[in-house]
Amino acid sequence: MVNSKSNPPLLNHFGALSSNSNTQCYEPQSRVIMEECQLPLIDLHGLSSCDEMARKACAAAIHRAASEWGFFQVVNHGISPQLVDKMRSEQVKLFQAPFETKATCGVLNNSYRWGTPTATCPKQFSWSEAFHVPLTKVSDEACYGEFVSLREVMIEFAAAMSKLARLLAGILTENLGHGKEVMDNICDESTCFLRLNHYPACPISPEIFGLVPHTDSDFLTILCQDQVGGLQLMKDSKWVTVKPNQDALIVNIGDLFQAWSNDIYKSVEHKVVTNAKMERYSLAYFLCPSYDSSIGSYSEPSIYKKFTFREYRDQVQEDVRKTGYKVGLPRFLLKTEEFKRRNKDSNSNTRVYIPSITAST
Repeated sequence: MVNSKSNPPLLNHFGALSSNSNTQCYEPQSRVIMEECQLPLIDLHGLSSCDEMARKACAAAIHRAASEWGFFQVVNHGISPQLVDKMRSEQVKLFQAPFETKATCGVLNNSYRWGTPTATCPKQFSWSEAFHVPLTKVSDEACYGEFVSLREVMIEFAAAMSKLARLLAGILTENLGHGKEVMDNICDESTCFLRLNHYPACPISPEIFGLVPHTDSDFLTILCQDQVGGLQLMKDSKWVTVKPNQDALIVNIGDLFQAWSNDIYKSVEHKVVTNAKMERYSLAYFLCPSYDSSIGSYSEPSIYKKFTFREYRDQVQEDVRKTGYKVGLPRFLLKTEEFKRRNKDSNSNTRVYIPSITAST
């Protein structure tokens, strides 16, 4: 129920933005029914096969999906349905707590967020609430307060997601000719996150975002969603709806992997749309590097200048504060002339690509 005491005052915030903003700022989502897509489905059992050909075929499928879609789904991923069910049950219990409790009790490292505090107009507003929990705090008893039963399940779930994320990251780096240990050396649990999402039903308009269009500012994200649906992604310059699959987890490439791979892997824009009658739950794991890790492209000539995760995150936050929008990777593209010079001086056989800020990524 939208008026439940457990839900944040989303309607009040959205109403205030609507009345105070320039009407030209609000560009409604299309009412046209979106094309439904089936993401590439990859059976990870092949990675542990004794058959070398089966393993190579699975790794190649991951590489192809990351390059062509930026999104794919995996089955036989090693996370049991029982663990997912337990985590979902605890997640629902947490979000059903009174709003005042979630907002003030400091649970999960005081990471509760709702709506979009930086929004200046309706199209920047997300009709959702979430707990964005650093992995380093998942085992901290002090973070759970009255939600004591959540801790044991969350520790187990976070560990399983972390293991899977590192496995996939290793395959993706190996496919580009590097050792699996590259991501182990770059990524750091202190900057990885587990995010618990809740999208309350939104009966007032089908044109309100559950989560505004964005790309992820990490190496990769693993998403565990329910069967309500609502996830959409940009494919071939149009929005398509992702069909839920109860047996699969969704994996998507983040900005850092796109930069590191020199645009071979794609960080694709995606969003969540609201549902008038049904609430939606999802769980996301974000694989991130240490803040001072240098995110240089794995080969030359590089499309992007080198930057650290801290520099990238700070730039994203500054852009959002100033404009309400994330700019992201275009901020770190090398100037065309510098890129041409590097390409000319390079002895690499890498295919030449002249970047364009307006090009679709």
